[in-house]
Amino acid sequence: MISEQDQNRLSTAIHEAEKTTAGEIVVVVARQADTYHAIPVALGLFVALLTAWPLIWFTELGPTRIFLIQLTVAVVLNAVLAWPAIHLALIPGGIKRARAHEAALREFASHGLSRTQGRTGVLIYVAAAEHYAEIIADIGIADRAGPAAWEAIIAELIDAIRQDKAGDGLVQAVQRAGAILAEHAPPQANDSNELPNKVVLL
Repeated sequence: MISEQDQNRLSTAIHEAEKTTAGEIVVVVARQADTYHAIPVALGLFVALLTAWPLIWFTELGPTRIFLIQLTVAVVLNAVLAWPAIHLALIPGGIKRARAHEAALREFASHGLSRTQGRTGVLIYVAAAEHYAEIIADIGIADRAGPAAWEAIIAELIDAIRQDKAGDGLVQAVQRAGAILAEHAPPQANDSNELPNKVVLL
């Protein structure tokens, strides 16, 4: 989704932004937030179960033959639904957004953003397959800036991703998040770079 050059640009942007604030910024870019294995399997089994009824009502097939047909339907459907493009297309948008949000929360916790001094960590999270982006700001900064400020950054980032300019959009998102942090969490005398500035690719 982003090139090596974009990764270097983002690392530089994070480094420059953090010079002006006591806060920490982490960028995570995931190819896909979740594998969604259970949903295609459940769909394949459901269709296989439905297959039995017309066979019972309208044919003279015995139970063994019907069971074998059901098994074949389940296996074929699971093989077809395993293709990523088909797989993702079948997942409702609400489920994809919920799983991407859950993944963002996990990344926020796993990268130590809730343990920064002053609780001013900010995660910029993108899940490419789900076309999803989110900013999670810790309690030390989230309410100071207000949700509208973060939502505006995300709206611009999503627009850039749609235009196939994910690298530019992420750099701008880092710069804008850095400006908010600089305003509401200015540098302190005992500041240190608590988290790596490297972009996390999943």
